Amino acid sequence: MYAPVSDSGAILQHTFDSTELDRQVKVLQDHKQQWARLAVRDKIHLLEEVRREASKRDHDWVQISARIKRVSLDSPLTGEEWASGPWALISSINLQLETLEALASGENPPLQKGALRSGPDGRVVAKVFPHSIYDRLLFNGYSAEVWMEPGVGAADVMSTMASFYREAEPEGAVGLILGAANITSIAPLDLLSKMFGEGEVCLLKMHPLIDDLGPVFEAIFAPLIDAGYAAICYGGADVGEYLVRHDGIDTIHVTGGEKTHDAIVYGMGPEGAARKERKDPLTDKKVTSELGNVTPAIVVPGPWSDADIAFQAEHLTTQKLHNSGFNCVASQVLVLPESWDKSASLVDALTGTIKSLPARHRYYPGVADRQQGFVAAYPDAEHHGNGSPVTVIKGLDWDSDEYCFRTEAFGPVYGQTSLPGSNAADYLEAAVEFCNERLWGTLAADIIIHPRTIKELGPRLQTILGKLRYGTIGVNAWNGVGFLLGVTPWGGFPGATYDDIQSGIGTVHNTLLFSKAEKSVVYGPFQPFPRTLRSGSFHMSPKPAWFVTNRRAHHIGRRITRFVSDPGPRHLPGLFKHALRG
Repeated sequence: MYAPVSDSGAILQHTFDSTELDRQVKVLQDHKQQWARLAVRDKIHLLEEVRREASKRDHDWVQISARIKRVSLDSPLTGEEWASGPWALISSINLQLETLEALASGENPPLQKGALRSGPDGRVVAKVFPHSIYDRLLFNGYSAEVWMEPGVGAADVMSTMASFYREAEPEGAVGLILGAANITSIAPLDLLSKMFGEGEVCLLKMHPLIDDLGPVFEAIFAPLIDAGYAAICYGGADVGEYLVRHDGIDTIHVTGGEKTHDAIVYGMGPEGAARKERKDPLTDKKVTSELGNVTPAIVVPGPWSDADIAFQAEHLTTQKLHNSGFNCVASQVLVLPESWDKSASLVDALTGTIKSLPARHRYYPGVADRQQGFVAAYPDAEHHGNGSPVTVIKGLDWDSDEYCFRTEAFGPVYGQTSLPGSNAADYLEAAVEFCNERLWGTLAADIIIHPRTIKELGPRLQTILGKLRYGTIGVNAWNGVGFLLGVTPWGGFPGATYDDIQSGIGTVHNTLLFSKAEKSVVYGPFQPFPRTLRSGSFHMSPKPAWFVTNRRAHHIGRRITRFVSDPGPRHLPGLFKHALRG
């Protein structure tokens, strides 16, 4: 995800009128204290209005997103726009409303009974998904946990949830959100998190690439805008630069790249680099961020069938090419076991799946230059696909400082490396160390592992997961599902600093308002229904709707969006019909 800076990292300049920006900031300053101390019940009423407005405009949202990305409305690929657009926002609003209702009643956010367990090294793990009976029906076979920081006890978890709402006289703040453009729900979800999770009024600066969605977002958030609690503005990087230095802005949240973050915190050019070297920030504002990742997909050896290889090839292709590869957690380094006799077959199936996909428009700026950088670094790389090739780099040296390990492609580039290991456990330990030490970023990682191998590893798998330093880990589920769920905190692994920012500081989403979370772990099914009946791990989840190979994704996305807008059993027959035909 890249905010509007040039390829060199310089913030682009042109003339603009600051009058309207100053007016918006003043309105927010005038209302920040009122919002911070507004009764929870009043916030609930406003958020319910926002949900109604979002439900009215879901089709407009998807139509505009598809036009920006040049995707036909009757293409299954519009399923991505439904799921990562209105579906994600409305679902998150529902979860936030549940939390606010609990707080309004004087209770903690709604963790289910028995949700807390003891994990590796005695750390507390909270099961947060499935959250309802409908979760169990629509996401059968999926679950999610939030792992707390080491040393945090169960009582600490409960007493520190919703920390902002525990303050007797909270202080207001004006937050600036520098919105992303690749996944269209990112900016609205960031606004939701900052306003209802942290008590800030917010100015959302739209990314110019998706300015056409601005009127839709203005209509959705009109209840908050009209009350003086939120605002939306437009413009290039010069507007962003003006706002981050504005005296009326108290905090900043950016979804983008490391260069953008450093330009905000330290400034540009040699002076900015010198400031970073001596750890001397240009701003004293609180800056939180989500800055991408070189995302690994770790494949664990096991008794895979040919059908398993074919299905997981589709899974890996999805991890790479969902949204044309323009995801901060798009899989970039495929980690395979060196001695596994099925590694070559999996790579062949992966490239075959890539070749089978229709060409997609590469709408995000700078993709050609970024991809060419990898081609220059790896002149022997292969290129697969129809019309818009995917660069595949095989045989990367796991024990070296590869360009592919330290540079986020943010586009259609897939590297592959092989690690030694005499058995699944030793290999997985080596893979975790490799990812932690060699790959840039700490946002998300994936592990694909056969159910039989999970049983063989037993408790050791949990111990290994505890060592993996990423904010979200998917086990047989693309980590992007963690973004979609809303109930799991989303952000880099704790510990980043301004001068070593990695994937950023802070989290968003987090509708249960945990204050001590370290990572989220999302579990999914290794095989789709009905083939899973033979594996001993029963579930009823067919091919996921977010797979790039799902032929009914557009129908599923539209129907599930309508379901979260107005939950009820009448939606289920149509949903199941399309899901089973995907």
